[in-house]
Amino acid sequence: MLFRRRDRLPWWKKTLGWLWPRSGLKRAGQYLWHRVARLPGTPHSIAAGVASGAAVSFTPFLGLHFLMGFGVAWLTRGNMLASAIGTAIGNPWTFPFIFALTGQLGGLILGDSVATVFPAWSWSGLMDNPVVYLSAFLPIIFPLLVGGLPVAIVVWLLFYFSFKGLLTGYHAARQNRLQAKRAQKSPNEG
Repeated sequence: MLFRRRDRLPWWKKTLGWLWPRSGLKRAGQYLWHRVARLPGTPHSIAAGVASGAAVSFTPFLGLHFLMGFGVAWLTRGNMLASAIGTAIGNPWTFPFIFALTGQLGGLILGDSVATVFPAWSWSGLMDNPVVYLSAFLPIIFPLLVGGLPVAIVVWLLFYFSFKGLLTGYHAARQNRLQAKRAQKSPNEG
């Protein structure tokens, strides 16, 4: 193979590499920032995309975050790829905190707490009477949704304005560097 390691890593080092990057979280964060900042588009479209992905991460619909992020990005004229990157805010490490926050806020808004008894999964119950079976999940999903919507709006606004400011500065600095390179190169050519 062309890009295979000379010495194979043991399975535990591979697993550790998935949980914690070998180069460190700071380096991984810098890499992700540069990937987002270099996406094609205006600072508005990239910021709206990232904000859309981050905002939908605060909804309880785990399997639909990418699609929902694309939908919100489309509505706000955001970058679709940036929205996919923004959904990384919701991950197995952050979901317990996200659901605790949205569940508490939803319970506060509704005047009731989130149900703590989770219905047992049953394929036969789903196939026999899907409406009745899926309605058993409403006491869990509804407070998370009610609490998640205001949090998602606040998260969208925070991510949008912070990323738009950062991206505007990043693009201006990059443009200045390119102009300085061109100016330095021009006298040498003539």
